[in-house]
Amino acid sequence: MIMSADAPTFAEVYPGHPEPQFRPLEFSRLPPQETLARAEAFYHEMQQRRTTRHFSRDAVPQAVIEWAVRTAGTAPSGAHRQPWRFVAVQDPALKARLREAVEAEEYKTYTGRMPEEWRAALAPLGTDYVKAHLTDAPWVIVVFREKYGLNTDGTRTKNYYTVESASIAVGLLIAALHHAGLVTLTHTPNPMGFLAELLCRPRNEEALMVLPVGYPAPDATVPELTRKPLEQIFQVDLGGTGVGGTDLDDTGLGSTGDQQIEP
Repeated sequence: MIMSADAPTFAEVYPGHPEPQFRPLEFSRLPPQETLARAEAFYHEMQQRRTTRHFSRDAVPQAVIEWAVRTAGTAPSGAHRQPWRFVAVQDPALKARLREAVEAEEYKTYTGRMPEEWRAALAPLGTDYVKAHLTDAPWVIVVFREKYGLNTDGTRTKNYYTVESASIAVGLLIAALHHAGLVTLTHTPNPMGFLAELLCRPRNEEALMVLPVGYPAPDATVPELTRKPLEQIFQVDLGGTGVGGTDLDDTGLGSTGDQQIEP
């Protein structure tokens, strides 16, 4: 197919729809040297980020959490639907109920329904069904994706790429929390349906991830893990006509057991 030099008019693509309003982009272009320096400095900052399960009980101001969530809310999303909800829990009693419900599911996973392949993958992390971090951390943020919008009259509005959009927002949230000097853990208990009921979420929301947030405990440890070097994760200008595929489900995280993303 030869790309056309002439773009279609808005009316041709969106007949019957009002034209969108645009404004100039607010952007300050940096000198190339500063661009490179910032990119490298941010890498070194994020390279220090680690997942930990050992949290201090020291309080974290709610304002810090709110600013991190604001950052998450700057993420791009399908059709700008912004299909994410960040439910922050700090009440000790509610965190205890959350932990009890999570551990009930995780116990079933670790003692019965976890396949050996998945158990072998988790062994280097040393995880189990005891989730003390859910009550130790001063905050637990449960991220929900909005499967569809709900209008005031009860009708639905279709959302697009909700898993991808909410997952991008979670990535920004994790970066913002690390930048603020906090640690977190990305935890996706499976199944997660109980979280919507426990946290009184509407029927159009589905839990995506659970993130305890706080300061690391003084004796916090992390597994001895390494990250893939650049040459294993980055390629430039590779062409081809092959069609690839994956075995991931539509969450992008697989579908079995206690999903915990490391390092």
